[in-house]
Amino acid sequence: MTISVGDKLPEVTLVKATAEGPQQVSSSEYFAGKKVALFSVPGAFTPTCSARHLPGYVEKASELKAKGVDEIAATAVNDAFVMGAWNQAAGSEDITMLADGNGDFAEAIGLTMDGSGFGLGKRGQRWSAIVEDGVVKELNVEAPGDFSVSSAEHMLGQL
Repeated sequence: MTISVGDKLPEVTLVKATAEGPQQVSSSEYFAGKKVALFSVPGAFTPTCSARHLPGYVEKASELKAKGVDEIAATAVNDAFVMGAWNQAAGSEDITMLADGNGDFAEAIGLTMDGSGFGLGKRGQRWSAIVEDGVVKELNVEAPGDFSVSSAEHMLGQL
């Protein structure tokens, strides 16, 4: 079942990429008591994700925060080392990288995709959400191959 607006995020363990190394964090602890602009990409360092998706959130970070967002977080079915390297290469300190290495989060919210045709295996879909205190307030799931509703620009219009 796919998560919907009004649903609480399921309890899973994510791995936060930090300067000190990977840090496990429960979803309930991470999202508690704050408004998070969360976006998911099929893979760090993949073309659209690196050329458009992450850069949009980097560019619009101050605008998102000015509209009440406490944190901006990216998630992907990648390990924390890859997510950390991606943030160092193309991100910013304004973006928290939440690795979903085994795809448990993507599976729990019902937003997986099969990227086997591209050698990617099971991944998370491209989507974004505004999450307040662990509850989904807005959810924007892209059609396969599209990039529009999960963008930072679209999210700004929802705040």
